[in-house]
Amino acid sequence: MKSLNPLFFTRYALLIVGFLIIESCAINPVTGKRQVMFMSESQEIALGKQSDPAVVAQFGLYNNDQLQSFIKEKGQEMASISHRSHLKYEFKVVDSPVLNAFALPGGYVYFTRGILAHFNNEAQFAGVLGHEIGHITARHGAAQQSKQMLYSGGLILGMVLSPELASMGELASQSLGLLFLKFGRDDERQSDKLGVEYSTKIGYDAKAMARFFGVLDRVTGGPEGRVPTFMSTHPDPGNREVDVTNYAKQMQAQAPGKNFKVNRDGYLRMIDGITYGEDPRQGFVENNTFYHPDLKFQFPTPQGWQVQNTPQQVAMAPKDGKAMMIMNLAQGQSLEAAAQATNEQYKFNTISSRNTTVNGLPAIEMVSEMQQQQQQQQQQGQQQPRVQAQTYLILYNNLIYRFIGLSYAQDFATYQNTFLNTMRSFKVLRDPNKLNRQPERLDVQPVKVDNSSLADVLRSYGVDSKRHEEFAVLNDMQLTDRLPRGMLIKVLER
Repeated sequence: MKSLNPLFFTRYALLIVGFLIIESCAINPVTGKRQVMFMSESQEIALGKQSDPAVVAQFGLYNNDQLQSFIKEKGQEMASISHRSHLKYEFKVVDSPVLNAFALPGGYVYFTRGILAHFNNEAQFAGVLGHEIGHITARHGAAQQSKQMLYSGGLILGMVLSPELASMGELASQSLGLLFLKFGRDDERQSDKLGVEYSTKIGYDAKAMARFFGVLDRVTGGPEGRVPTFMSTHPDPGNREVDVTNYAKQMQAQAPGKNFKVNRDGYLRMIDGITYGEDPRQGFVENNTFYHPDLKFQFPTPQGWQVQNTPQQVAMAPKDGKAMMIMNLAQGQSLEAAAQATNEQYKFNTISSRNTTVNGLPAIEMVSEMQQQQQQQQQQGQQQPRVQAQTYLILYNNLIYRFIGLSYAQDFATYQNTFLNTMRSFKVLRDPNKLNRQPERLDVQPVKVDNSSLADVLRSYGVDSKRHEEFAVLNDMQLTDRLPRGMLIKVLER
């Protein structure tokens, strides 16, 4: 067969890519301009619908009917005046202490209880709500997916044409995933403008949204403690405060004489009692031991290892990244069925297995090796490093708890005793101090003495002096601010 000229093939391939780009242009609902979009609206909606259960499983919904109803009511009101009012929006408060709000393509918006605790009025909430709806109406998520598809297509084409790039394909793909992991600065600025527009249209003072960026500025360390703007995918909170203030003034100038809502006291009363910070009922680490009061178990965590606790699992890893251990629930009606399901799920080949007990609880102990996936090419003919696993399945309270410790085979002997020490020390939690541990909750209280400083008010309500600055940020105030009698502020329940 006659060989093709590589230059001709490159030009031909680029012509096809160019044709696909032209054919995939769509009108942006917000700007009215054409943009490259490889995802249809129906696909966008399907993506959000498919991803929503994973988000809920990852964080869990915050158990507060009033807050869930509030975000749904305000969300639907704002969605109805947005550029894509025909979408079926869903609004949820998730159970996370992290200060965040985010959106998925197709109409899914999530606020953490952490960000709700940091708002000081309804107008701040409305501005951020409009910002997240803006990501959806401007199709930022769909555009992000389209960029990934476009660049992935270019990457595959390059791997066909260039053997050198083919050898770096996996690394390049990972880099592209990181590149488009977050919305870019232009998208964030556009959503800021939309947040101002949408919140203003339903009657809120968007200048309060601008002030919230001042809170973010303090939470993230201020100008001295934060990475420079050009190193971040998000605009600097300080810059955004100025920009959003200007957007708000421009929007409000279009409705002279109108009174825009802030509703500070009503909002603060609504979040009175909200969980603040980590919820120990869902598990906590203290003195290198993980405790779960609701499920009534405990186990030691390795010294110096980092621990991440989510509703699905507890993950632990040393800082060098040479090993990891996870604890989650296994599927199966018996230990034997759970062992078989685990081997199938993680593609384990069993090296050894035995029935045993862990502090009186029935268990199965296994050592396995992870099956190696066939690679099209192995760089310089080398095989992938083998991965070994130490597994314990423990039956307790009709649930099967599964521990899996992983490391490369050459390091397994080094980490196996660490794995075993944690797994064999799983036991029933009986300590009343740990079983009765409760989360911190915000308490909204009035200033009792006129012209008191915030520091004096916090002290009068028993807030530890080491946390005064934290609560100054939480209240969007300075410790030296003088407060009128009766003004509501956030303190801690006692």
